[in-house]
Amino acid sequence: MDTVTMLKPDDIKALIGALAKDITDHADELTALDSAIGDGDHGYNMKRGFEALAAEADALSTKPIGEALKAAGMKLVMTVGGASGPLFGTLLMTLGKEIGEAPDRAAFNAAFRKAVDSVAARGKSEKGQKTMLDVLYPIADALDGGGDPLGISVEADKAAEATIPVIASRGRASFLGERSVGHMDPGSRSVALMARTIADFMETRR
Repeated sequence: MDTVTMLKPDDIKALIGALAKDITDHADELTALDSAIGDGDHGYNMKRGFEALAAEADALSTKPIGEALKAAGMKLVMTVGGASGPLFGTLLMTLGKEIGEAPDRAAFNAAFRKAVDSVAARGKSEKGQKTMLDVLYPIADALDGGGDPLGISVEADKAAEATIPVIASRGRASFLGERSVGHMDPGSRSVALMARTIADFMETRR
């Protein structure tokens, strides 16, 4: 994440495109996960939101990083729908607000943790309830621990897998009680996918 201030407009545009492609490629998988314990629309909703981001990649890429993040977050709020739109949107908008104009690694890490805390507050939830926070907080911890992007993406994958045996106690999956056991949380999987895409992108820019 040390390279966050070094991203040029073409880099931002390319990263948005990579994220949109990855979410689109995994839309069926995410929807299948959500069909097991939720409304069954997570993948398609996320696909719609990230396709909307990709359509505005040119405009977003010309903005300072903080403004780009806030605009991207607002777009997700307006286009993803369901519970995921406000939560992912809150993550990006808060990160954009807190990140500053030229963040170093410490500033980025602090901004990311505040953004994750904002998601927790927005969703009135916490780590351990089988939600996207079960991956977001481990990412924040890994950032604070000085992890490199690829290492952080590995931790994100592990954290998403760790939601499988958990009984959901927040969100629609909580209505299933013990029947939510044995299924990965779709929001956690989405976060892990994005962490991997960002890590791979950062590796190509080293």
